[in-house]
Amino acid sequence: MKKLVLVFTFLFAMVSVVQAQDKKAPASPKITVESPDKNIKVIYGQPSKKGRVIFGADGSSSLEKYGKVWRTGANEATEVTFKSDVMFGGKMVKAGTYTLFTIPGEKEWSVILNSTLGQWGAYDYDKIKGTDVATIKVPVSMNKTPIEKLTITPANSSIAIAWDNMTISVPVMKHG
Repeated sequence: MKKLVLVFTFLFAMVSVVQAQDKKAPASPKITVESPDKNIKVIYGQPSKKGRVIFGADGSSSLEKYGKVWRTGANEATEVTFKSDVMFGGKMVKAGTYTLFTIPGEKEWSVILNSTLGQWGAYDYDKIKGTDVATIKVPVSMNKTPIEKLTITPANSSIAIAWDNMTISVPVMKHG
């Protein structure tokens, strides 16, 4: 009887180990990045292109449509934290954590900071747009080579967002 219990315990342990090893990384892993001076921190879900058309006109097969609010990532809406007050694209923004939304366009994007945290996607944006803190427009740069994974890069004086064939950069300067 003891041998039987021991055999079943061993088999259960092996099945558990195999199942744990079989779990794959999430399709859009949660990424945390900081600027070199640690003043800007961004947390976002990182989707991949996977052969899809990412940005395009309404009615196209693109994942994100021009002129529509996007969570700028996958899963939970992207959050940006500023440890000190900043000028975000020329607009004063107090130190704190904000939800980052964008509205992609062919030539320029609108970049939005919103004070309502804990959003899933941009589905409820119309309900919370009254809590927008700053909205700025930035020009699009076209990438020579498509970027497979959405990449948000905070630097000491900017936040760059790059995916597929587009990159934007928002100037961010410490204030005071």
